[in-house]
Amino acid sequence: MEANQKINCTVASCKYNNQQNAKCTLESIHVAPVENTHTQTTDESMCASYECE
Repeated sequence: MEANQKINCTVASCKYNNQQNAKCTLESIHVAPVENTHTQTTDESMCASYECE
């Protein structure tokens, strides 16, 4: 993994989202599968580090 990797985020309700530049302020995030979803598209996973503001 690159040391300068960036995590973009547009989830306004997440407390880690810097809305001024649409960036996640965490150094890393945990991505988890959505239970009982097997669509092979982007809705199969989610940011498990999400916390509401």
